[in-house]
Amino acid sequence: MFYKDLGIDLGTMFTRIADGTQVLLSEPTIVAIEVEDQKMVAVGQEARDMYGRVPENIEVVRPLKNGVIADYEITETLLSYLLQHVSGSMRIFRPRVMISVPNGITSVERRAVHEAVLEAGSRDASLIQQSLAAALGVDLPINSPSGNMVITLGGGCTEAAVMAMYGIVSAETLRLGGMELDEAIVNYVRRKYGVVIGQVTAEQLKVRIGAAVPQDTENSMEVQGQDQVTGLPRPVTLTTGEIVEALQEPLKAIIETGRRVLEKTPPELVADIIDRGVALCGGGALLRGIDKLLTKSLGIPAYLVDNPLTCVVEGAAKAIPMYNILRRKLPQV
Repeated sequence: MFYKDLGIDLGTMFTRIADGTQVLLSEPTIVAIEVEDQKMVAVGQEARDMYGRVPENIEVVRPLKNGVIADYEITETLLSYLLQHVSGSMRIFRPRVMISVPNGITSVERRAVHEAVLEAGSRDASLIQQSLAAALGVDLPINSPSGNMVITLGGGCTEAAVMAMYGIVSAETLRLGGMELDEAIVNYVRRKYGVVIGQVTAEQLKVRIGAAVPQDTENSMEVQGQDQVTGLPRPVTLTTGEIVEALQEPLKAIIETGRRVLEKTPPELVADIIDRGVALCGGGALLRGIDKLLTKSLGIPAYLVDNPLTCVVEGAAKAIPMYNILRRKLPQV
């Protein structure tokens, strides 16, 4: 009655927490700290608003990189703060947690996540693969012997997996995601216009006018950058077509990941996937036209799920009461 069961999607860009019925919290995975005494100044959206705008004595950091923990202590502090936020300060009734991790991470990386969430204040912690959590979150029939394919396009990594009988049959994780798409836009603007823009500006371009394939309607957006030669501010106007061009290289790597997974999948399961299609999850799935690009490149219909941003955390929460069924299929620590 008093204990909470929580699913956590610990992402490079966002951390989300859910119980069995609803998403309780969604905050950027970013922390602002004082450099000298390593004291936490701000967390989540408040810290994100400080990105690139703080004096030298404050550092704004992302404690995760490519889906895995890069700074253990800051991750633990962040998780502790967020768990306390959703569970209250009553530490007697500590929550039981199911936390998502990329498929194929090393045992050291798995242990780091497990220990961080235990130290942050959970009484029990289990890990679940992102793809498996996403499949549960969108109610794919993975309890049957038929094949289901999910591509999760996260901020730090992209994961493609084929599942059947509650297990992963074939999978690959590409340590490239939405942040690398932003970086591709930054590099494109620097090369073409000689102007330096920040990661936040690149993300705004991607979200507002970006696309994976050429669009019928060409949108444009003006942004302010810093001239590479003079160092002075200079405006530059970019179009949808230019963003499409900028994103081609990282998108090719994502397509190749999906292809390699299909090549490793038994033919019977591929036949099921052709009938059912490929479910696209994660924030990257919201990029306009990425479903068309993957459909054309893989030769299998790809579709955007109803809850791409929250399906992983919802699936992680759903997995807790199913623990006895899933136990053998989950990553061991």
